[in-house]
Amino acid sequence: MNEERGTRDDQRAQADPNAGLGTPDGHRAGPALGPGGGTPGTGGARSADGSGGASGPGRAAAGGRQSAQRPKSRSWWIELPVLLVFALVLALIIKTFVVQAFFIPSSSMEDTLDIGDKVLVNKMVYDFRPIHRGDIVVFNGEGSWDPVTSQTAPPLERLWNSVIGLFGTAPGVHDYIKRVIGIPGDHVACCDAQGRITVNGVPLNERSYLYPGNAPSTVRFSVTVPPGRLWVMGDHRNVSYDSRGHQADPGNGTIPENKVVGRAFVIVAPVSRWRVLPIPATFQQPQLARAAGPAALAVLSAPVAAALPLGFGLAGAVPLIWLQRSWRRRDRRRPGRG
Repeated sequence: MNEERGTRDDQRAQADPNAGLGTPDGHRAGPALGPGGGTPGTGGARSADGSGGASGPGRAAAGGRQSAQRPKSRSWWIELPVLLVFALVLALIIKTFVVQAFFIPSSSMEDTLDIGDKVLVNKMVYDFRPIHRGDIVVFNGEGSWDPVTSQTAPPLERLWNSVIGLFGTAPGVHDYIKRVIGIPGDHVACCDAQGRITVNGVPLNERSYLYPGNAPSTVRFSVTVPPGRLWVMGDHRNVSYDSRGHQADPGNGTIPENKVVGRAFVIVAPVSRWRVLPIPATFQQPQLARAAGPAALAVLSAPVAAALPLGFGLAGAVPLIWLQRSWRRRDRRRPGRG
């Protein structure tokens, strides 16, 4: 700014030697030529065409703007790939540990879930509560309904499958989606005198979710669900190949709880099908809880026991934080501390 002002003052002084005398700011605008005849701030340099080397302020400002725009455009092209990679990594983390979209490829859960529906599956819910009767769950059937595969996909193929899974592709060949009918310790049977499925002797009223015209089951069974396993069935009973059809497999048709991927809680596509997937009212009958066996009660109490260390940790952290803040306030109030 000082050099620019000096240049303007010198130009005015060359036009009128008496200009600037006695100016309010006390500056004299005399020419004061430096070595080589140049004005102050230019160092006497001349351009190639013989004109003075000092550029106009407009030209200098334009050059500054161009030089400022170049780094910004370069930084944008550098930041864009970084942002895309970060977004992809964050999406993969969410898909792996929190929520994943699944595509429904079959009619075994109609009319609750239609072919082509996309559902969101909560993968964290069972870290905070047990699996409930009536939950719609996605699970891996490997080792129960399907044989165990000895070959594992290459790392790049697994990564590609994970990326594709972000867009709600169909579950893999070992993934199934069914409704939980019996939890560990439950006695599930078909059927009572009215043709209803019973759980611990309590009949289920399944009209709200069964496919229209389907009976609760045309296959007779009577199973006590082993510890750590679940009895699951599709809502379209006439076409669903569920626990009833796998009674000759390991677990007598039941599936391991630790193979459950998560709970389907909402239909997100198509838009016309959007809705939440609640637990039907028939599974809220108080008689079911009272009639549950010891194994079922143990399942209900297990998450509480698992949460006790976390609860004790939080309870112990609260008074420590309060004491730390109290000490800081006292230190600030002491005289002589600045």
